[in-house]
Amino acid sequence: MGTVSAPTSWLVDGSLYVFRAWHSLPDDFHDRDGHPVNAVHGFTRFLCELLDRVKPEYLAVAFDASLTSSFRNTIYPPYKANRELPPPDLDYQFRQCRLVVEALGVPVMIDHSYEADDLIGTTLWSMRAHGHRSVIVSADKDFGQLLGEHDEQWDYGRNLRWGPQGVFDKFGVHPAQVADFLALCGDAVDNIPGVPGIGAKTAAILLGHFGNLDQLLDRADEVAFLSFRGAARCSASLKQHRELALLYRQLTRIALDAPGLEHPEAMRRGPAPADAMIALADRLRFGPLSRQRLLGWCQP
Repeated sequence: MGTVSAPTSWLVDGSLYVFRAWHSLPDDFHDRDGHPVNAVHGFTRFLCELLDRVKPEYLAVAFDASLTSSFRNTIYPPYKANRELPPPDLDYQFRQCRLVVEALGVPVMIDHSYEADDLIGTTLWSMRAHGHRSVIVSADKDFGQLLGEHDEQWDYGRNLRWGPQGVFDKFGVHPAQVADFLALCGDAVDNIPGVPGIGAKTAAILLGHFGNLDQLLDRADEVAFLSFRGAARCSASLKQHRELALLYRQLTRIALDAPGLEHPEAMRRGPAPADAMIALADRLRFGPLSRQRLLGWCQP
């Protein structure tokens, strides 16, 4: 899908894989101090597999710092209010996962005002300017809006990979329309209601006809004359909820001005001393296979 000559930047949505490990592994892994570390063990296995599989030259892992301090919470307090905050045990495990990534010399991106999506989006944009294609390792649908001609998204757990055409096949809109699409039909995962009366199918029809949200809102009167059921109601709803639609797009659009990585050299692995990794592996009580894999990526 990407050009062979273009270097590849691998951008990992770390928080998603921590959550997946936490949900999928039993709570019977503990570190030397007695803290549960099932998510740390699962995430570390995933990361080692990824490293062994792709042997990336350019790689970064992004984490979410908080569910409540994003700039989106400032402009729309109900944003993600339907999600429970991680319990203290999981919060502890997130910190340990970051330590594992850092011990491998892999660049970590984290910020209290911007989410992992924004850090990945900004970095992808910067790498594109340097001639890189990017592979986003995540199942999150929001990332579809970032995919350029040669970029891919990789749902690692299901081993599914797709590019811009895959976004269209799934949602009926092109990558540049994804944020507008989610603003119109809403995103229950992030507690974004969308415009009343507009579902995914209608949102795709409207964007296919008008191109983008701005054109759609400016020409909302025309919607009443389109040939789909409920067109008149839809037209009235768009006119009534114009400001809400624009607000929701501020939430669904991935920011490209976050403090991401600006240069490919910042995505190269740094030092990974074996003695520091051994100490961390001892404390987290990793098994022989995880130790072997981790140490394989360290320097003596």
